[in-house]
Amino acid sequence: MTVVQVVLNFVLMTLTCKQLLQNYTQAWHEATVHPFLEGCKLGTIRPQQFNTWLVQDYLFVIDFTRMVGRVLAIAPPHHFDVILTGLAALKDELNWFKEKAAQRQLNLDTAKQQTCISYCEYMHTLAAMPYPVQATAFWAIELAYNQGWQLPGVMPKPYTEFADRWGNAGFTEYVKLLEHQADEVLQTASESIHHQAEEAFLRVAKFEKYFWQMAFHAAQ
Repeated sequence: MTVVQVVLNFVLMTLTCKQLLQNYTQAWHEATVHPFLEGCKLGTIRPQQFNTWLVQDYLFVIDFTRMVGRVLAIAPPHHFDVILTGLAALKDELNWFKEKAAQRQLNLDTAKQQTCISYCEYMHTLAAMPYPVQATAFWAIELAYNQGWQLPGVMPKPYTEFADRWGNAGFTEYVKLLEHQADEVLQTASESIHHQAEEAFLRVAKFEKYFWQMAFHAAQ
């Protein structure tokens, strides 16, 4: 085998987060562009729709925090700083959700809807996956928040602070760091792990789409 063939085979075997976004543009578009978000941008979203999202997202973030803890448990030490930064931010985020819910007189001690249940159950199954797969899913979930709230542009009150929380430059930079970490471990992963990471990306995209739909179709 020539040097050129060896290099070509290596290139063909590699997988990056950017490639996932390029290969599955439609799935990712549906995960991050939705009438729910457009309704926030236009100020036409109904209170029940937004309140459904807020409560269910709080419940989701509780399980997401547990997922991030499991990611940290198997991550290489040089990835700790970025992951711990995320965990610290999640502590603040959970308290912020409680504050927003109190302002809207919402009960956070409520049952998860089926979409939220399924998404949380999926995150729990990731614990059995290799670290590159978990890192890819972690990045995809955070990127979905980042782009979902960033792409519509400036939103009117009271949705401005929600868009700012996940669409700000600092959060965008954090997501890029997660991307770099996922790319690093995918570079040396097997083809089988690449397939699992690809599946994780698509599952996250699907769940994000369904989560917006769950809130958008909430009863008046």
